Amino acid sequence: MPAYKIVELGDPVLRQKSRPVRVVNKSIRKLLDDMAETMYAAQGVGLAAPQVGISKRVVVVDVGDGLWELINPEIIYQEGEDVGVEGCLSIPGVAGEVKRAYRVRVKGLNRHGGVQVISAEGLGARALQHEIDHLDGILFIDKAIRIKS
Repeated sequence: MPAYKIVELGDPVLRQKSRPVRVVNKSIRKLLDDMAETMYAAQGVGLAAPQVGISKRVVVVDVGDGLWELINPEIIYQEGEDVGVEGCLSIPGVAGEVKRAYRVRVKGLNRHGGVQVISAEGLGARALQHEIDHLDGILFIDKAIRIKS
């Protein structure tokens, strides 16, 4: 059973700008673990803390290359352009075509409070951008070129 229930469109937390994490401690590490468990149970490739009702700048992503955990992530480099279909665990049954950068570099803290930089392209870059948008109250439907239900 997943650790959290995923909140859906209409919940105000999805439209709020999330608060930065001040201290990486045991409760943040548990949040990362529980978010990953919830993401895998829902068969998603990414999950942001607001999607489980927590307004903190924390995301987890796994596009098949292993789990990325990021605290206070920020995109520090982006390149190229790619249009692809996205969905969202918080908006079940809806997909849309979204234009994103093809390649990104994201800086954030790891589960021990150390700085890490993740470089990704294609689906990995798309998933990171999608989840970081969640931290600013932005949903993929806000950026979609075309929506498919």
